[in-house]
Amino acid sequence: QVQLVESGGGLVQTGGSLRISCAASGGTFSSYTMGWFRQAPGKEREFVAAIPWHGPTTYYANSVKGRFTISRDNAKNTMYLQMNSLKLEDTAVYYCAASNALVATTQTKYAYWGQGTHITVSS
Repeated sequence: QVQLVESGGGLVQTGGSLRISCAASGGTFSSYTMGWFRQAPGKEREFVAAIPWHGPTTYYANSVKGRFTISRDNAKNTMYLQMNSLKLEDTAVYYCAASNALVATTQTKYAYWGQGTHITVSS
């Protein structure tokens, strides 16, 4: 069973950039499809991005496409989310998750979750 720990959250101004990380332990990181989700105050958790274990294709929510980049370093058992051109509406708790599915863009396909890291975008 894999354990996931997010880091790198914080306060950033609109238009700024931030990179958050997800460190995995206790499992074979390279065999999991990994994803980022977020939950804004008063809203449901939503999909942000995913990167399968088996190839270079990545998936993004329309709201972040072109601004966010998901990547992974299997040698370091770590996944990243580079966030650029941040907007007020990007404020949320960001969660990383691991899935055994080949492609996973919905929460139900993810069995393992981190505790989340807070990101606040201010004007």
